[in-house]
Amino acid sequence: MSIANKGRSPFYPGQPVPIEFFIGRMAEIQRIARGISQVELGKPQAIFLTGEYGIGKSSLASAMKYLAKEKLLGVHVLLGGAKTIEDVATKTVEAVIKDQIYGTTITEKTRNFLSRYIGNQELFGFSINLENLKADGPTISHGYLPFLRELLNRVKDTGIKGIMLILDELNGITGNPQFAHFIKTLVDENALSSNPLPLLLMLCGVEERRREMINHHQPIDRIFDIVRVESMNKEEMKDFFNKTFNSVGIQVTKGAMITLCHYSAGFPKIMHLLGDIIFWIDNDQLINGDDAAAGIIKAALAVGEKFVDQQVYKALQSKDYHSILKKISKGNSFQKGNIEKDLSEGERKKLHNFLRRMKKLNVLKSGDERGEYVFNSRLVRLYMLLKSL
Repeated sequence: MSIANKGRSPFYPGQPVPIEFFIGRMAEIQRIARGISQVELGKPQAIFLTGEYGIGKSSLASAMKYLAKEKLLGVHVLLGGAKTIEDVATKTVEAVIKDQIYGTTITEKTRNFLSRYIGNQELFGFSINLENLKADGPTISHGYLPFLRELLNRVKDTGIKGIMLILDELNGITGNPQFAHFIKTLVDENALSSNPLPLLLMLCGVEERRREMINHHQPIDRIFDIVRVESMNKEEMKDFFNKTFNSVGIQVTKGAMITLCHYSAGFPKIMHLLGDIIFWIDNDQLINGDDAAAGIIKAALAVGEKFVDQQVYKALQSKDYHSILKKISKGNSFQKGNIEKDLSEGERKKLHNFLRRMKKLNVLKSGDERGEYVFNSRLVRLYMLLKSL
């Protein structure tokens, strides 16, 4: 089958997953659904959705926002690049204006409320009047809770009972101590008011971001219900690959499935990357072992060129570091003591600092046993192995 005739890929590498392709996560969904039902009844809730990079936090949050859309007005704010509380406020306004999952009535009401910040009609929607928005950023940030109250008031007559505010991509903003205080004040101010806003506040980030906030303001530790997103188990991975490939008439052999599950290791981000690459490799509507093997190599090269070359190798310029990389890439995990035996004296002196930096780069994590280290991504490990050959 030619590429021109293959149609649309059912995989979404590097993007939140559309609700129709969302699979698994029942335990996490039930925990969040409980919070949603409490907010519908008027009781504010705060959730910290956490898990490793690429585990599917944003997709899960987006799916829950969609599932709650008949009762809660969802605002999914991507805070990448935000450094100040004013940035949080302006990005919140932008998220409301740009949201497209609600019907005409709700969309018109929210845009009428925020008309001062809407620019010209464009081909794919509206532009943002950045001049007005930046000018009002300090005012909105200082009156963030009243802003959310008024937003809800504008849509209450449509059956909406509360707001689901998702603050995502926290990597930069949690470094600002003011953010932790801002979040704690938002929660406390709402809880102590005579008429609390039915608000589900959900932050999405790795555990390090939550710890960073706690270091800036200790009381943050007690305000969140922690929902931890774990890697998918084997049955969930098989269900994902079968259903997603089957949706476009493609079957997967047992051997190919074993390979896909092994290298995905339960990470949705990797599963979508692998699936998409193999979708374009396949030419007979059947994914076999050869297709899977070819896809694994291409995926490893893609991950390596985007991540390993650009971040890891540039950060580790020392020849000793590169030599250690080659020696640890022979397996998906290793014991520090065993690796030390194969190192030169110069490499042994640098091993501790090397491991610390690799953990900071999210290449390695601590294993279950003392002195054990595990690669976060088997594709990253495979790429390093290929580079060493």
